[in-house]
Amino acid sequence: MADIRIKGRMVNALRISLDTNDHDAIRQQLKPKLQAAFPPGTLAVIESSVDQELIALIQLLIDLEVQPMAVTEGILGDQARAIQFPVLPPDRQLQEIKATKEQIVEVKPESAADDEKADATPIVAHVTSYHDEILRTGQCIVQNQGDIIITAGINSGSEVIASGNIHIYGSARGRVIAGAGGNTAARIFCHALEAELISIAGTYCVADDIPPNVVKKPVHIYLNDQQELVFEALQF
Repeated sequence: MADIRIKGRMVNALRISLDTNDHDAIRQQLKPKLQAAFPPGTLAVIESSVDQELIALIQLLIDLEVQPMAVTEGILGDQARAIQFPVLPPDRQLQEIKATKEQIVEVKPESAADDEKADATPIVAHVTSYHDEILRTGQCIVQNQGDIIITAGINSGSEVIASGNIHIYGSARGRVIAGAGGNTAARIFCHALEAELISIAGTYCVADDIPPNVVKKPVHIYLNDQQELVFEALQF
């Protein structure tokens, strides 16, 4: 029996893009974004358009309860190699577009006293993004606080990323990534599965490994108790 096994597993990581080396400004702007949408310990890949001290930046992110895992090739690459920190090739550039509509659910902070809740600033609890057009090649939609519902299809070379569920009422030909951030209860539904990649909470499947019996058919995809992707054909 082999002593080593390689399993298909995609690491969920933030891509933090920086256009400043002012670490006070980075802390001030990044902290509320992280607290609103990402759990402590979330992995992060760093990319920067300006030179800066990498070790100090790594420590800053750790202080913000983010775990830096790599930098992208570029201006920080030499510093990263000098300290044996991983360097990744840059991602393909996708245009992040806004969904046609968003439905936001807000709640009052539980920590506020009853007589203070009326004046307390609501907290965004869940967002559902609705998109009514085909997602074209080179485009992506990201929802870090809820679900995405696309009433048309998505083309190859496009990407949909949600912390929750993803519904695609059409052909899913691009990359479909649900449960971003580790939500293992997230699910994917689509009318015709032709995806380049499917992922839920980091467990992924590329096109060649999708079960042939569900290709181009309506499918419900979820994780079982063993954290394996299950492709379940839908009957209409």
